[in-house]
Amino acid sequence: MDIPLLNDIVIIFGLSIAVLFIFHLIRVPAIVGFLLTGILAGPHGLGLVKAVHEVEILAEIGVVLLLFAIGLEFSLRRILEIKKSILLGGSLQVLMTIVAVFFIVMQTGMAFGKSIFIGFLIALSSTAIVLKLIQERAEVDSPHGRTTLGILLFQDVIIVPMMLFTPLLAGANGNLGESLIILVAKGVGIILLVIVGARWVVPRALYQVARTRSPELFLLSIFTICLAVVYLTASMGLSLALGAFLAGLIISQSEYSHHALGNVLPFRDVFMSFFFVSIGMLLDLDFLFHQPGLILLIVLCFLALKASIACFVAFLLGFPLRTVILVGFALCQVGEFSFILSRTGVEHGLLAGDIYQFFLTVSVLTMAATPFCIALAPRIADLAMRLPLPERLISGLYPVPEINRVRKKDHLIIIGFGANGRNVARAARVAGIPHVIVEMDPEMVMAEQAKGEPIYYGDATYEAVFQHADIKDARIVVIAISDPAATRRITAIARRLNPKVHIIVRTRYLQEMKPLYELGADDVIPEEFETSVEIFTRVLVKYLIPRDEIESFIAEVRSDGYEIFRSISREPTPFPGLKLHLPDVEIATLRVGESAPAVGKTLDQIGLRKRYGVTLLAIRRNSQMRSNPHGGMHVCAGDVLVVIGPPDKIAGVTGLFHDPEDMGN
Repeated sequence: MDIPLLNDIVIIFGLSIAVLFIFHLIRVPAIVGFLLTGILAGPHGLGLVKAVHEVEILAEIGVVLLLFAIGLEFSLRRILEIKKSILLGGSLQVLMTIVAVFFIVMQTGMAFGKSIFIGFLIALSSTAIVLKLIQERAEVDSPHGRTTLGILLFQDVIIVPMMLFTPLLAGANGNLGESLIILVAKGVGIILLVIVGARWVVPRALYQVARTRSPELFLLSIFTICLAVVYLTASMGLSLALGAFLAGLIISQSEYSHHALGNVLPFRDVFMSFFFVSIGMLLDLDFLFHQPGLILLIVLCFLALKASIACFVAFLLGFPLRTVILVGFALCQVGEFSFILSRTGVEHGLLAGDIYQFFLTVSVLTMAATPFCIALAPRIADLAMRLPLPERLISGLYPVPEINRVRKKDHLIIIGFGANGRNVARAARVAGIPHVIVEMDPEMVMAEQAKGEPIYYGDATYEAVFQHADIKDARIVVIAISDPAATRRITAIARRLNPKVHIIVRTRYLQEMKPLYELGADDVIPEEFETSVEIFTRVLVKYLIPRDEIESFIAEVRSDGYEIFRSISREPTPFPGLKLHLPDVEIATLRVGESAPAVGKTLDQIGLRKRYGVTLLAIRRNSQMRSNPHGGMHVCAGDVLVVIGPPDKIAGVTGLFHDPEDMGN
């Protein structure tokens, strides 16, 4: 039996593998490879894919799973932390883009309604592409990552009013007031749904599911919750992506969110490939090659316009120049929801003919340019920081005073107040170490200053910030931010300003270790390797290796730059002081049952060592540990015996301490 969709899926995957392999060799982002796959396989390319509509449905599932996964990693508290970016930043970005595009398009002689509608289309950015790239770069928790996410979330919501206004722009009659009232009612309903579901319904339901220990039931429950919320929001006229994000947000409030995320990620990656391929299918190569110069000029103009507006909005939010540029370049493309909105425009006669083709072509090309724009943004930011610009522009607008002269000596400077920076600051406070925190999230600075934290607003890629923090008198600088390019620049500045300061850098990327050492870092802590060290430490403890040898081994691993993990050799150089001790011996604990044979007998009468070859180390009784008990001590019900010996010998004595009925079972 011939199944067209199955044939098309095989073609898409096969072609994607070939294209992505080549792009990997030439270091081109995978998203561009998927777009090219869509161009080649689509109806305007080689025409290999016939079931275009079915592929678009799979693409929508990909967007749903992407936003669901992002919602799982977030929480209501984190959403409230970026409320300023969502409400103020998002509304300013959308409104300013609509107005700018409106005036530009009006100069071409286009009608009033059509000009505003094109502004609607251009104002939206690609949630799927931008968030995937930011996730891959581990920058979701950075200031520019959170700001970008906030603006994108506002865009996902504002598409609903845009769709309500579209018929009015086309001249259709409708009751706008009634529609707005219904929209507000839907918004209130969604908020109540999230609060009730996150606090009471979903955690209890998932608890009952988790008790079954059935992975199949848990997976089905997660997807059912996701799709139920998506269906509910879609029936209200909201976007599928927004519903998926809300579903993830609801589950994120439970303790099962991380397990749910692990189940979703494989499906997300597969279906997201269909999304990028479906976008590539929209590009009409004949139309592009017919007038490439004009189309590329329009693409560059829209990229520059959207980047400039987003930069200005981020500047108004109070962020420094570097964050401003990163946000602007991240939001410079046209989004996937613009395609959904464009179909509404086609139905009402606002888009037709060449204008619609121009929109599709320009949108796809801006999406294809996004990976390169985001990768180029840190370099542009570095160049901008070297220009003789006003200090207020570089450091950002912010009502709270920036770093005043700290006037500390021999202190610790912490760059970034995320999870790692917060933990370092807490440890420094407990140890009584004088410290200063530098953070460039204005809202976080204001909140922590109110709590008495020695935190100051500033961009550490700017030398004046370090000088105000008395870098020359500092002993240690800890850099714990989620921006690899900024981390490199901060390391270089700190080393140049104080050649004697000890610089400790946290990084998530293996390839960042060597450049950071070359720039002057004394210690580079890769998260994945430190996790490996901790895990292997626990392994060595279970093998009864002495603690001093384990610590020597860990020190050797760290001093060697984690070479044991980074080396590609399958035969790493052994550590001479690390020897396996007693591999055939284990330590076990045995609880004495109420009617166990050993109850009431002395240790000499039982004769664990003489008769069974097992040594008793300690007895825990009534929360008290009695080490090296004497032979005349009686064994009581409820005691916990700590014994050491070969596994088979320990198994042979368990019958002495268990109830007879338990042994029978």
